[in-house]
Amino acid sequence: MLEINDLYVGYYKDLNILQGVSLCAREAQITAVLGPNGVGKSTLLKSIFGFVKPNRGEVRFAGQDIAGTPAHHLVHLGISYVPQHQSVFPYMTVEENLELGAWSFRRDTDRIRQKIEANYERFPILRERRRSPAGELSGGMQRMVEVGRVLMTDPHLILVDEPTAGLAVMLARDIYNLLVRLKDEGITILLVDQNIRQAVSIADYVYVLELGRNRYDGPREEFDDLKKALWL
Repeated sequence: MLEINDLYVGYYKDLNILQGVSLCAREAQITAVLGPNGVGKSTLLKSIFGFVKPNRGEVRFAGQDIAGTPAHHLVHLGISYVPQHQSVFPYMTVEENLELGAWSFRRDTDRIRQKIEANYERFPILRERRRSPAGELSGGMQRMVEVGRVLMTDPHLILVDEPTAGLAVMLARDIYNLLVRLKDEGITILLVDQNIRQAVSIADYVYVLELGRNRYDGPREEFDDLKKALWL
């Protein structure tokens, strides 16, 4: 579904953080990208989602070249992005936050209601808290709101950046279980993470980056003992 070929990306033209990275995210699978801080994991997702324009290389989604395409166009193509840092609007209610995910079809009230109900079926606790300000929720529940918001557009591919950063262990486990459920619904997930054990445990395929370059890749089974992933 997603192919990255020889990608060079940086925030300055002559200083590339990613240096020739290549990877593939297969349909209805979880592909994990691992590595320590500073290797370019988040930059990779930002370049795919149009926040940073690649200096060189290909980004292809369902066969279409999308390198440099603005983020709001990518949403229409079926790509969504869950950033690392919490992005709920704290003074708006849970339901209002979900409604923001329907901005691209904001005049279709029937569709908006249908998608909100689908999210409440996925996350019953959000139905109970639908009138609560999102900022009053726990970190794990705020993550549910963020994921529910991107699901409003029925994405085919979700880019997920460090989904459990700052969360307690029990809450983190719930988020990883959620990603597995989304995969079971047929959604493709590209996951960037530093939580090696949990990411490997749910991934179908794993890439390891080092200093902005590919170091290892292979199916999860090759990483179960973590020998290739323990670069720290």
